[in-house]
Formats: sequence, structure tokens, C-alpha cells
Amino acid sequence: MSTEEPRWLDAEEQATWLAMIKMITRFPAALDADLQHHAGVSLFEYQVLAGLSMRPDRTLRMSTLAEFSACSLSRLSHTARRLESKGWLYRIPDPTDGRYTLAVLTDAGWEKVVATAPGHVAEVRRLLIDALTKTQYKQLRQISERVNDAIGHEPCPGNGNGC
Repeated sequence: MSTEEPRWLDAEEQATWLAMIKMITRFPAALDADLQHHAGVSLFEYQVLAGLSMRPDRTLRMSTLAEFSACSLSRLSHTARRLESKGWLYRIPDPTDGRYTLAVLTDAGWEKVVATAPGHVAEVRRLLIDALTKTQYKQLRQISERVNDAIGHEPCPGNGNGC
């Protein structure tokens, strides 16, 4: 056990930490509530569908989709099962390498994304983009990229819940 005194946060550092942790807790919760209310999908389900919709062939390896969605393969598999039951995606073995599984967005899944996206973008704009100046949201992107780099590529490190 280390006997070194911890590097405690000063007042400004603590205020920054507390403001950020409040935001990163409340922001996804607000987006999730809006999506649940208006589209009947969770923020995570929408993220999965949107990730597939951004591909020209609407197809991604599950491992790549998990990285895009910042979650574990286990959580993604459970979510994919739910989305399959709604007819919004299906999974097939990767024909180029059978060790991988592909997630494919169906036409019904595409229609769900198309129907949901305008309201979701409006809410993201209302809560984030329009609340900041152009300089501030560019800084927020840069800050987010630096923090994500410091965290590394493992989804949800150390929390054991797969996101």
C-alpha cells in the first residue's frame, strides 16, 4: 500500500470534476428519456441502429459496432437480440472470416432510424450544440478526444457492467 499523500483536487479542479460528472450522468439520461418517449427506443439501441445506418451497406462486424457504441460484445449481443426481435437487424457469420459475426440493418431498421433521427438531432442540438458557442463545442470535441485517448480503447474499463 502506498504511503504517498494523494494529489487532492483544488477547489477549481473539484468544481470542474463535479460539473463534468453531473453533465455526463444527466446528458445521456436526458437523450435516453427523449428517445424512449418519442421513438420507443433507448439511446443505446438508437446508437446501434445509427452506427449501422452510417455504413453504405448497413453492415458492420459486431466487434466494430461494439467499439463504435462504446460497449462490451456481451451487451451488444443482448441488444442485437432485442433489435432482431423487432425486425430491425439480423446477424450472420462474416463470409470473409467465420470467426466474426456481422450485424445488418434491415429495411425496417433503416426506416426506424430515418423516422427517429430528426427528433434525436433536434434534441442533441437543443441540449448541446445550441447551448454552446462554436468555439466551445469545438473545444468540447477536443477535450472529449483527449479524455477518450487517456482512457484507451477498452469499453467501460473497470466497471464490470459492459457499459
